[in-house]
Amino acid sequence: MKKIAAIILVLAVPTPPIAVHARDRGQFKDTTPEMRQWFENLRSGKGPCCADADGTVITDNDWDMREGRYFVRVPRTPLSEDTVWVPVPDEAIITEPNRVNRPMVWPYYPGGGSVTIRCFMPGTLT
Repeated sequence: MKKIAAIILVLAVPTPPIAVHARDRGQFKDTTPEMRQWFENLRSGKGPCCADADGTVITDNDWDMREGRYFVRVPRTPLSEDTVWVPVPDEAIITEPNRVNRPMVWPYYPGGGSVTIRCFMPGTLT
């Protein structure tokens, strides 16, 4: 009976709505309004890129093709300096032209120490 009462109490407590916005860390402060709008509307098959992940320009040393699949090196946790190579899900690949001409990745940290890729925009391996 106590468990049922606890469940009812948890369900009865209202939770505030969660607003999801693109986060501007200043990395595109000098960009045009058109480019900012392009970033805000950028989507992969996993959804909006800037919805819950920060996009980061990466170097050519931080992405690779292995056996026909993209891999990217990202921080193990949002604030970690330790990195890990993560396979890019096919649905996370942005297929429209890369307007910044540099590879970018939007890592997503859903919790539990895991990291996945929300969006990935390849550059050119040179």
